[in-house]
Amino acid sequence: MAQLVRPDLYNTEMDAFTIEAPAGGIRATLYESAQPRRTLVLAHGAGAGQGHPWMRARAGDLADRGIRVVTFDFPYITAGRRMPDRTAILLDTWRHVVEHAGHRWAEAPLAIGGKSMGGRMATMLLGEPDAPATIRGCVALGYPLHPPGKPEQLRVAHLGGIRVPLLVVQGERDPFGGPDDIRQAFAAAGARVEVIDVPHGGHGFEVRAKDSRQADVHARVADTVARWLDTLSPL
Repeated sequence: MAQLVRPDLYNTEMDAFTIEAPAGGIRATLYESAQPRRTLVLAHGAGAGQGHPWMRARAGDLADRGIRVVTFDFPYITAGRRMPDRTAILLDTWRHVVEHAGHRWAEAPLAIGGKSMGGRMATMLLGEPDAPATIRGCVALGYPLHPPGKPEQLRVAHLGGIRVPLLVVQGERDPFGGPDDIRQAFAAAGARVEVIDVPHGGHGFEVRAKDSRQADVHARVADTVARWLDTLSPL
């Protein structure tokens, strides 16, 4: 049975539920907006699941701006493992979540995305020839362009196959690649992308106190993503 809670961080109800899948139930959470204009399925990064405070706060920020947000856990998080699942399992999980979201909230345009690895897996799903036709756009929050300190190991081979609008929000100090690195590498891979710089921001958009107020940074990111989602075409 779904459990409704109201976090102190924002004015949004969270509804925990399970998405049925052959390999086992997928734990998911709905952040419902009062009058949702768009639906965004947001996947977590490699190091922590959907319950991490960063994920909860970003989902709440967007729900407060009229975006219905759905988060979920990849199987390795549910099983209590530290090592991410193989790519095939991550993508299969994505497919089940997208199918569920497309049917359950068919009235609003659907976008997908995620934090770091979650965003990369979202782009990989969209780079496949049989990518779900219900998806209208993709948002990557801190795209892991390459491993830290290894700029030659680019993760862009799949990007040329993406046929929907793509937004990348990238911190200027991101060790996985800065905004200009994203622009150059994505263009070389044949991907059309809009890149939003986060001045002084790290991989999670964290900033030093001398550079900016953290709450203002997160608010600007949420405003930007919500406005961009509103530009996506309906089905």
